[in-house]
Amino acid sequence: MSIRSVGGVAVQPRHRLSCHCGAVVLELDLPDGIVDPRHCNCSMCRRRAAVVASVPLAGIRVVQGGEHLRLYQFNTMVARHYFCGRCGIYTHHQRRSRPELYGYNVGGLEGIDPFLIEGVPVNDGVNHPADRPPHDRGAG
Repeated sequence: MSIRSVGGVAVQPRHRLSCHCGAVVLELDLPDGIVDPRHCNCSMCRRRAAVVASVPLAGIRVVQGGEHLRLYQFNTMVARHYFCGRCGIYTHHQRRSRPELYGYNVGGLEGIDPFLIEGVPVNDGVNHPADRPPHDRGAG
């Protein structure tokens, strides 16, 4: 699923994302719009209830407020979750399942209302393959 507009607002090829207080501003490369937006049911995502989509690591630039970004890691300590240290809003995270990608908070995209996106699927983060003991993961 690739979304090029939400509620009549176009997703720009270079779109800004900000936290609630405006201290942190990111610029995202979204040439194909919002690609594969989703929810995740892992313990972190379930609590923040954000709609997320992904971009390559080079597809996000901090243009303002890098000093306000805080890092949170848990469990396997692989995923890197970033949020604004002033207002607490989650902005993005380096994904555990695909560390070459950042997940980003679609709700932080300027002008975009994630509640207007229909049919957002849920990824099963509760049963993530990296959480199983090595002998249960299989050869793949």
